[in-house]
Amino acid sequence: MGVVAGTSTRRRITVTGVVQGVGFRPFVYGLATDLGLTGFVGNDADGVFIEVEGDADAVDVFVDRLVEEAPPSSRIERLETTLVDVVGHRSFEIVPSRTASTGTALVSPDLTVCDECLAELEDPADRRFGYPFINCTDCGPRFTITLRTPYDRPDTTMAPFVMCPECAAEYDDPGDRRFHAQPNACPRCGPQVWLDSSAGRFPAADGIDAARTLVRAGAVVAVKGLGGFHLACDARSDAAVETLRERKGRVDKPFAVMAADLPTARSIVFIGPTEEHLLISRERPIVLLRKRPGADLSDAVAPGNGYLGVMLPYTPLHRLLLEPGDVWVMTSGNRSQEPIAYRNDEARDRLADLADAFVMHDRDIHVPVDDSVVRVLDGVELPIRRSRGYAPYPIPLPVEAPPLLATGGELKATFCLAAGRHGFMSQHIGDMENLETLHAFTRAVEHMEALFRIEPTLLATDLHPGYLSGRWADRVADGRPVVRVQHHHAHVASVMAEHGITDPVIGFSFDGTGYGTDGTIWGGEVLISDLAHADRVAHLRPVPLAGGDRTVRRPYRMALTHLWAAGIPWKPGIAPVDACPTEERRVLRTQLERNINTVPTSSMGRLFDAVSSLAGICHEATYEAQAAIELEALVDATETGVYRFGYDGTTIDAGPVLRALLGDLDDGVPVGVVAARFHRAVAEMIGDVAGRLHDETGLGTVGLSGGVFQNTILATMARQRLERDGFTVLTHRLVPPNDGGLALGQAVIAATRVR
Repeated sequence: MGVVAGTSTRRRITVTGVVQGVGFRPFVYGLATDLGLTGFVGNDADGVFIEVEGDADAVDVFVDRLVEEAPPSSRIERLETTLVDVVGHRSFEIVPSRTASTGTALVSPDLTVCDECLAELEDPADRRFGYPFINCTDCGPRFTITLRTPYDRPDTTMAPFVMCPECAAEYDDPGDRRFHAQPNACPRCGPQVWLDSSAGRFPAADGIDAARTLVRAGAVVAVKGLGGFHLACDARSDAAVETLRERKGRVDKPFAVMAADLPTARSIVFIGPTEEHLLISRERPIVLLRKRPGADLSDAVAPGNGYLGVMLPYTPLHRLLLEPGDVWVMTSGNRSQEPIAYRNDEARDRLADLADAFVMHDRDIHVPVDDSVVRVLDGVELPIRRSRGYAPYPIPLPVEAPPLLATGGELKATFCLAAGRHGFMSQHIGDMENLETLHAFTRAVEHMEALFRIEPTLLATDLHPGYLSGRWADRVADGRPVVRVQHHHAHVASVMAEHGITDPVIGFSFDGTGYGTDGTIWGGEVLISDLAHADRVAHLRPVPLAGGDRTVRRPYRMALTHLWAAGIPWKPGIAPVDACPTEERRVLRTQLERNINTVPTSSMGRLFDAVSSLAGICHEATYEAQAAIELEALVDATETGVYRFGYDGTTIDAGPVLRALLGDLDDGVPVGVVAARFHRAVAEMIGDVAGRLHDETGLGTVGLSGGVFQNTILATMARQRLERDGFTVLTHRLVPPNDGGLALGQAVIAATRVR
């Protein structure tokens, strides 16, 4: 085989990566015809297959440009070419997809509506003017509508919509932007939107106008978006936001908002260059941004929080609903602790007493996907929740993995389906606290296993015997081995995996709760870790956690516990002493002194809770990490003072910090200064511990993981201190530092152990 007479040649090319649903075949078609080449291109279960024939120099140029000019939403992972016999093709064509029982074609995340489609959406002369499902090869739904691969219209929820002659002509025209755009549609042949309300049913544009009018009048409207329903209301109306809080059962947890455009967003939050890039990116996540003082926004949107989660419209429907200047709360369409509603009938049932009206449409969502949340750490993206716009794009693994499924943890549940060098992280599913979320988890696993044709031969899960995710793994294992992974080892391994690190690191794994190998609650851990093993070399001095979740929800109890453990009397005038009812204080002291219903915890997250209460900031928490979030929000950025932990080479003692902090409070030092000194104390302790371990082991790389490192003030302080001492510092960039990234760590640990 090979080159034959003259300068003609033929190459067979296979391309893997995100090359389906991103306009790759039309791009290949246009490139080949531009160069005067013949042959064909198609999708299969692995990606895209191409055979191209013609002048040898032109074929070489074709291969080069294939990589250099690939569509912006594509991601080529591997390109292989083979010389084959010239067959004398007379044209270049897109051929039908090839199906197979094996293969792992990567599926594109859903794509934000592009500028070209927006221009048509707003052009009264265009046939798609005001059409909320406008899309092309560069934008529109992908993952949420895909039933199976290869990615073709019959294998999506667009299958019931038969293209009209005009749409079909676009689809078949190599020169058209919608050439082989699988969700292509128009008002004549595609999905339709309507509003259901007590006043009746309003179709199309009338329904959108009616929804906007209702929101402006203070109503709560359920809006079916790309991956599920949102509950929307006017973010500037105290009454509307309070109504939504009451109905949803969400006492203080901040709501995300959608601003109509970038200028509107700038009027309520501070936006730097990296934040702006994220807001207008193809992923369009919710970005956590510092609130502007005096912004025209209800205080009930994010009470006690210095940051606001902001996103811009990412679908045509959102663009039509919000007009310039509008800011709407856009929160997940569910009750607290439930999975997001995504089917019309389900929404009518589950959201009936939450919403006053429903914006519905008849394009089915096959995969529910919640919004992603990010913030900026040292000028780069830090994921807080990795979901829409990112899932299911895989994380490259630093080790070869057998087919496996890692089930993650209990909170912020995600899973990782791995094979070879791909770790497919699922979308955010929710907290595994009820049967509904467990069912959603099961459906998501089954879909991704079928989508990527991966049949796991083993499972990995958390060490905690009571986690629903672990019990689920045991139940479905069916004879397959289940690898138990310690929670904090998984955290450190996840940040190692992101950076392709397999050699040992000094890992700081700080969070609220994780089951330790000794049966106690860990959370302030220092590990010498590789991808197979972890040694616990230092930890925060354990204190008794009395009453379990009751104390987690009442930071004043955690503050009193830390004072008791440090031998500091509970004197009147200390904020948590005054906040705790007298009888509760008596019972708590008895529990601590007699060790009744207590378990030791070394949790750094609980120490942040205690300090927040000691500073008089948050005594009772209605959502996870509320006390720590409100403490971070009050940090005085100009303060350079620091408290000091005790450290004996194994145990990190918070007692000296608490004594110094109480002394400052007694002296009337402002809370913002106290908060800053505490944050700096933790950062300096990290540097001190790392330095000592470097002297003992020679290790020069530090990994920072766990939910505490969502705190960008702490993470920045720690990184600066460590880098000043010559360490290489690993922080998260691809998966969250919180439990949403656990499954990646579990996957690489399990893959390494079974090798």
